[in-house]
Amino acid sequence: MNALTRLLDSTLFRLISFIAQLFLVSAVCASFYQVIARFILQEPSDWSEGWTRTAMIWLVLLGVVLACRQGAMLKVEMLHSLLKDPWQRRLEHLVMLIMAGFFGMMTWIGVLMTYRVRFQTIPSLGISISWIYAAIPVGMALALLAVIMQWANARKESQEEDLTLL
Repeated sequence: MNALTRLLDSTLFRLISFIAQLFLVSAVCASFYQVIARFILQEPSDWSEGWTRTAMIWLVLLGVVLACRQGAMLKVEMLHSLLKDPWQRRLEHLVMLIMAGFFGMMTWIGVLMTYRVRFQTIPSLGISISWIYAAIPVGMALALLAVIMQWANARKESQEEDLTLL
């Protein structure tokens, strides 16, 4: 790992993990409050369902980033096991290229969607719905970065393996 990769791992991806954990805890707390308010207090909450949905959307898209950083996305195990070593690496590179293209396309589409809904609001939360839609371009751009970093690390490891075979 080079210095930039270590810096991103120690700061950016830890921050993303922490934020995802906060979204998870806040979604659980808001859901719990919603049940208490509805069935015990007999006063249904109007904001807790909207917040739970928002937090879960952000949580999932930030979770994709963390999964991509760990290389846990789109494993093609059966095909991978049937191929010999140089073709296995080519397949891994192809999968990462497809993922990078998909995340790049989703980033662009997410920006367009977020811009389109910027004037709509969520009545229960009193915020623009674009804050929810922003999870798409943010999550996909960070996932693209994670895939690029994963690809660079895999490429460096394969070069090191080639050197040890010599």
